[in-house]
Amino acid sequence: MNVKEAYKDWSIKYDTNENKTRDLEGVALRSILSTINFNTVLEFGCGTGKNTIWLKENAQKIIAADFSEEMIAKAKEKIQAPHVTFTIADINKPWDFSHQKFDLVSFSLVLEHIENLEPVFEKINQTTNEKAFVYIGELHPFKQYTGSKARFMTEAGEQVVTCFTHNISAFIAAAKKNDFKLFLLEEWFDNNDKTQIPRILTLLFQKN
Repeated sequence: MNVKEAYKDWSIKYDTNENKTRDLEGVALRSILSTINFNTVLEFGCGTGKNTIWLKENAQKIIAADFSEEMIAKAKEKIQAPHVTFTIADINKPWDFSHQKFDLVSFSLVLEHIENLEPVFEKINQTTNEKAFVYIGELHPFKQYTGSKARFMTEAGEQVVTCFTHNISAFIAAAKKNDFKLFLLEEWFDNNDKTQIPRILTLLFQKN
């Protein structure tokens, strides 16, 4: 299913339906980003604001971007803060905020919908300060290998969102080519059961 149309439909129930991937990624983001310092944040794929709520308590300025007007509308209902700006943006197109510099750029369950990672990291490099961090939280590629994808239920039945599988090495290579080094890699498991396939992959990169 087309990504933009999918999230338009999903926005109605995104916050309320059962979603282990959404919930575990939120836990991962809070755990990892609580260990670093940042003042200015570009949050790409803010969705309904599940992570914006936490980020706004830990940063002085946030631009929360998403290409789904419906998802951002939900986020705005929950978050009214003078230092948080919501904006409609397509990650694949030129970034209107590229003249600004950020300490942290975060992607939560976003890059699985992007076919080519290198142009994204090129734009990250242009919009970040020296020693800035990039946080990525994604459905683990091991899960994708088994056929798992972003999906949700509607009255018409199950809707599967268009996704692309990126190997761990693909993230690292795209980052390295654009002046970022791997700072931290972690895998997150349902109920912390490490005998199972991990659900979430998190990568934290730092600019050289």
